[in-house]
Amino acid sequence: MHLDMATGSRTTATTAATTATTATTGPMAPAEGPAAAGPPPGAEPCDLVTVPARQGLEAVDILRRGADQEAVGPVLHDGPCATLGFLVPPGTAEAWDVPGSACTRTDGRGLRIPAEPPVSGSGWLLPPGDETSVTDPAALRAALDQAARLIEAADNCR
Repeated sequence: MHLDMATGSRTTATTAATTATTATTGPMAPAEGPAAAGPPPGAEPCDLVTVPARQGLEAVDILRRGADQEAVGPVLHDGPCATLGFLVPPGTAEAWDVPGSACTRTDGRGLRIPAEPPVSGSGWLLPPGDETSVTDPAALRAALDQAARLIEAADNCR
């Protein structure tokens, strides 16, 4: 999923095979001008963690089956469903170092959780709701780690 924001920051996605660095600019840039003065009711700023769809879907299942089912917030998918994007609290990108994922920071400019998917060709796997506004980063980190182990075990059984 190529969901970026115009912040001038850089995020790094590390996979077993490669390390890719991408500039964060693009269609998810926060609005500017008078309309950007404050968030709409219920919207809050967030960072975005992107992961390969297979690992992300496993993580969603793990989070939804866990004791704290409210640990998972809205989740985006790209058009071909190659990647998923978890909305996490702002500032998460500063300490995000999970291999195989990238966290795009908002630098305090506040990407807001929109009702409609913010990028053409994307959609909500789990749409924004009233109960959980963002995914808990610690719970997501644990779920992604568990998902990676499950996928590795399944792949080794072939």
